[in-house]
Amino acid sequence: MAIGADLQPGTLLAAYRSGLFPMKVQGHLAWFSPDPRAVLPLDGLRVTRSLRQSARRYRITVDRAFDAITEACGSPDRPHGWIDDEFRSAYGRLHQLGWAHSIECWDQAEQLVGGLYGVSIGRFFAGESMFHTARDASKVALLHLVERLAPLNGALLDVQWTTEHLASLGATEIPAAQYRSRLSAACERPGPDWSRSSPPAPDQGQ
Repeated sequence: MAIGADLQPGTLLAAYRSGLFPMKVQGHLAWFSPDPRAVLPLDGLRVTRSLRQSARRYRITVDRAFDAITEACGSPDRPHGWIDDEFRSAYGRLHQLGWAHSIECWDQAEQLVGGLYGVSIGRFFAGESMFHTARDASKVALLHLVERLAPLNGALLDVQWTTEHLASLGATEIPAAQYRSRLSAACERPGPDWSRSSPPAPDQGQ
């Protein structure tokens, strides 16, 4: 949609509210708004028996290791990596301001083995990236995110583009116009309490 601008908090938040997200393309800051848009229905996550078993093996935390998560997601060893220090710093500022959050997955030795991060505005969550170094660890983090958002009526989990991996988890595509309508409504409603260690109970149509 555009090239340029900056990654200041106000710019990022205005972009996400408008349906845009940034990526680096050949060293340039670019802004995207795919049509159709990939979302993960909160009642459509495919949870296998093995994933449930994996969930019992790991400990989940929220916002305990944001910088470590973005560092792992931006590892130069990952194929097609584009999350550089500029992006890590920008989203770190959003995290400090309460607009970006991470979900961490720890093994029994208290090693960080997976997780994800993204931007949260009201009941809208834009998943930015996830990683794992142990089986199903990123999926377990995603399961926790879905369980945190699902009780909130009108919550929207954006995953940007459909990949084979995301499609296997239940991601689907919706027209951009429908996405923008849902985005606007979700951003205006009170979001989850990220300070809670566990997902909330279902709301009553707030």
